Amino acid sequence: MIIRKFTPDDLKRVHEIESMSFDQSYGIDVFQGLYEMGVGFLVAELDGYVIGYVIFWIKYENQGHIISIAVDRDYRRLGAGSKLLVKAIAILSLLKLDVVYLEVRKSNTEALEFYKQFNFKQDRVVPGYYETGEDAVVLYLRLDG
Repeated sequence: MIIRKFTPDDLKRVHEIESMSFDQSYGIDVFQGLYEMGVGFLVAELDGYVIGYVIFWIKYENQGHIISIAVDRDYRRLGAGSKLLVKAIAILSLLKLDVVYLEVRKSNTEALEFYKQFNFKQDRVVPGYYETGEDAVVLYLRLDG
């Protein structure tokens, strides 16, 4: 498995993974726009096939933000999500940021447990954050910066 930079050729596959992973997914045009903006955009590739991705950026001067991370259901539990997250955090750390934030649906206990393994802590709950009205749990990770 390799972690590499996203290319426009990955767009359709990344959108497929997003759509299968989230009830409310970003449109393909959002991914194209994020790429064109120059955000951090990595994919996990296994035997030449994209199985996951992570998108991240600098939200504020000293804060990174994980916009989205997902792995194809058929390839979960192989370490792709962990490798993508670790690589994104490493890149954000090199930029001397203080903290990385992300949001998770309150009901997504699997994701909450996943991030706890990487020492993410709960910052707050944002009521009605998602279009369905579900609350988001905002998690953060302090970086050595």
